[in-house]
Amino acid sequence: MLVASELGNSPWTVLAEGVAVQTPLAIGAATVAISFIVLLTWIPLRQRPGLGTIANAIVIGVAIDVSLGCLPEPSELVARYGFVAAGIALVGLGSGFYLTCFLGPGPRDGLMTGISRRAGLSLRAVRTGIEITALTIGALLGGTIGIGTLAFALLVGPSVQATVMALAGRPLHEL
Repeated sequence: MLVASELGNSPWTVLAEGVAVQTPLAIGAATVAISFIVLLTWIPLRQRPGLGTIANAIVIGVAIDVSLGCLPEPSELVARYGFVAAGIALVGLGSGFYLTCFLGPGPRDGLMTGISRRAGLSLRAVRTGIEITALTIGALLGGTIGIGTLAFALLVGPSVQATVMALAGRPLHEL
C-alpha cells in the first residue's frame, strides 16, 4: 500500500528498491534475497527460525509483486495518505498476530525480537532503529523515500509493540 501510495516506500522496500536499482533483481526478488541475508544476522543473536520464518521470507517478496499488480493507484492525496496509514496499521497488526503465534518470526522481525531480547530494549525502540538503518542504506542505493517512508519508520515499531502487548499482555521477551 505504501508503494502504491507513491508517498514513499517502507524502509525495507526502499532498501530492496535500492538493491534493484543496483542489480538486475526486481523489488520482490531483492526482498527475498535481503531476507535470507538478514537471517545470517540471527546467528550471533541465537535466534531460532521456524516455519513462519521461511514462509515470511518467501511470501513477503511475492506478495509485494502480486499486490502491486492488483492495487488501484489512488490519485487523490487523501486516498494516498489513507494507503500509508492503512499500510502501517496492517503491518503492525499482522506482525503482532504472527509473532504471538510463535511459529518463528520473519527475518526482519526475528532481527527485531533477537536484538530486543539480547539488549533488553523495547520492540518499539529496536524496530525504529532497524527501520531507520534500512531506510538510510536503501536511500544511499537509490531507493525511493518520502513522507510515507518516514511515517512508517517512526510508527511501525510502536504499532507492532502495541499489538503484541494487546494480544500477549506483556513484551515478547517475557513470554
